[in-house]
Amino acid sequence: MSNPEALTFPAADALGLEPHLPPPFSRKGAEEQKNISQQQQNDAAAAPSTTARGGERKTETKRNKPKPFVTLTFAISLDSSLSLAPGTRTILSGPQSKAMTHYLRSRHAAICVGVGTAIADDPGLNCRLLSASPSKPQHQPRPIVIDPNARWALKEDAKVLQLARAGLGLAPFIAVASATSPDDQTRELLERHGGKYIFIDQPAAAGNDQNTSGAVRFNWDDVLAVVMSEGLESIMIEGGGQIINSLLAAPENELIDSVIVTIAPTWLGQGGVVVSPPRTVGADGELVSPVRLTGVSWHPLGEDVVMCGKILR
Repeated sequence: MSNPEALTFPAADALGLEPHLPPPFSRKGAEEQKNISQQQQNDAAAAPSTTARGGERKTETKRNKPKPFVTLTFAISLDSSLSLAPGTRTILSGPQSKAMTHYLRSRHAAICVGVGTAIADDPGLNCRLLSASPSKPQHQPRPIVIDPNARWALKEDAKVLQLARAGLGLAPFIAVASATSPDDQTRELLERHGGKYIFIDQPAAAGNDQNTSGAVRFNWDDVLAVVMSEGLESIMIEGGGQIINSLLAAPENELIDSVIVTIAPTWLGQGGVVVSPPRTVGADGELVSPVRLTGVSWHPLGEDVVMCGKILR
């Protein structure tokens, strides 16, 4: 089905992003993914896969777990804010950088957001980039929603499911804690559209496994290993604030392959959701910056500017 809201992104601008992106998808790979999704919708009774298995193309970290290519990407204001307030949808990107975001989605196997973003924004999590050929559908990334406590009460009218029914996107894989029992009706709705729950073990050790409210958090190593086990060899992680800050914190930031940040020419003021990972303490006991980029390039897009770089190891 054609998309009346399809976007275009100039080839010259795309070329400037190439050093920061995973290898392009083959058309065969995109068609295979579409066929798999269709088969899932035709067979809603199929049991969800929860066992990690390594793909042929994989990257390894010091932690010796296979992982996909990871791009961390988001839009911020001049005061490093993602939104005006928690749970408040705030549009920052201009039309050109918005088209860039959809180009990035066309280059990744999966797109990841946290449950807070899913609840607040009701996002489509699809790619609206115009296909290069009218006879061939645009590649669609698989949405991954990080929802350890199964908070997302997914409904039939959720935008991501509407797009899946229209053939303009894919149903999400929702990552929940292994000890969680998702609602049966939500599970049936999800599987009927070709999505599923994926179960991830809660870390045994204390630390980053819980926030101050006692809510479960995952280790990023485990999340990315499970994503890789689903045959998804690249993932762009878009937000929200807790997701971004937890991934930028040391030592999790070693899992990031590329960082692409859109900076909008506006201040959002105090009280917003801010990108600001926790500082770390050096060997001498002094506070040090938790993360720095290297190989940085800057790309003006309309009134926004896009910064690309890699984590300095």
